[in-house]
Amino acid sequence: MTDLLQVEGVWAGYGDAIVLEDQSFSIAAGGSLALLGRNGMGKTTLLTTLMGATRLRRGRIAFNGVDITRMPSHQRAHLGLGWVPQQRDVFESLTVEENLTVVARPGAWTLERVYGVFPRLRERRGNMGNQLSGGERQMLAIGRALMLNPRMLLLDEPLEGLAPLIAQELLHIIHGMVLEGSMAVILVEQHARQILPITQNALVLERGRSVYFGGSEALLADGARLDGWLGAGSSTGAGKAEVAHA
Repeated sequence: MTDLLQVEGVWAGYGDAIVLEDQSFSIAAGGSLALLGRNGMGKTTLLTTLMGATRLRRGRIAFNGVDITRMPSHQRAHLGLGWVPQQRDVFESLTVEENLTVVARPGAWTLERVYGVFPRLRERRGNMGNQLSGGERQMLAIGRALMLNPRMLLLDEPLEGLAPLIAQELLHIIHGMVLEGSMAVILVEQHARQILPITQNALVLERGRSVYFGGSEALLADGARLDGWLGAGSSTGAGKAEVAHA
């Protein structure tokens, strides 16, 4: 498969602070990557760097054959980079359906298809964004990103704070997207054993540097290294996620 994303020797951060050091990896069209590491190791910074929201000091980023190193965020989104941030930003003063249609671009992901994947959003289609539960807001944030029909979807801890049943449901949906292979997916999640089985490759960050880039299956099989890098929490299964409001 052709590489969709190429990251070459990237150093980036905020202001004068450098968070990421010498990042180099690639993702094929339709590929999937688990982005792992303890808190504060640079996972979110890597996603925001891909979206053009940090200060890139050195290196190069190419997407779909286009050099996007100095490209502003809105142009990256237009090229096909979709981002679901950890904050689950939705338009609170718009209805669910307005949230989805206001950003829609032509492609395979239509309103009906999003409703088919997230039936709960169809049920809440007339509710305002500020009337949704945490799980519903997360579904809406992902659905809105899909309505942009991206070539690559960046998901920053989509399961965080969700009740186990909702987290399992969302994980199943994400797995379906990965299996379909119509778009590449980068997925950040604290509990490695939730996402390694559904991704092809994994990248582990430690203090802004890569300590592992390779197959997810191989990393999952090496429990000692996995727990050494990520701590005992890496072994938490999807069904043991922390209970929070749905």
